[in-house]
Amino acid sequence: MFIAMLLLVVASGAVLCAQSAINGRLGSVVGVLESAWLTFALGALVTIVIAFFTEPPHAMNVFTVPRWQLTGAFFGVAYMLVIVFAMPRVGTAAATVAVISGQLLMSLVIDNFGWLGNAVVPLSERRFAAMALLAVALALIYRSNTIAGRKQVTAAA
Repeated sequence: MFIAMLLLVVASGAVLCAQSAINGRLGSVVGVLESAWLTFALGALVTIVIAFFTEPPHAMNVFTVPRWQLTGAFFGVAYMLVIVFAMPRVGTAAATVAVISGQLLMSLVIDNFGWLGNAVVPLSERRFAAMALLAVALALIYRSNTIAGRKQVTAAA
């Protein structure tokens, strides 16, 4: 079951990358805010339909949970606006690795301190190495983007 869940998460990461690339293109054509609005409006509609038919009742709802738990929605809006704006400017690979770098860094901090009710998983050499390797990946992708950009400018001239 663990491997199936990991594969599902990897697949959702692939879909998230494709969504970011599509929304980045849409945002460059219709505008960042319009693209984000469309994503959230359609997402809300689909979620409402799915929740109406499948969601079991819960002891709490969005009006009774601790307010800090609602901040995730605001983070989603911030993420969407930034990625729609940045994707066409930095490229899909650089934006995706940058997002993953931010996710990894924050996940290491959350794990290390046990924030947000999570179990404590202390920092280790392997975790530092993972972050360093991801930083190297981001640097290499950024470098390849700048080299490719120079080649396109030279070819156009």
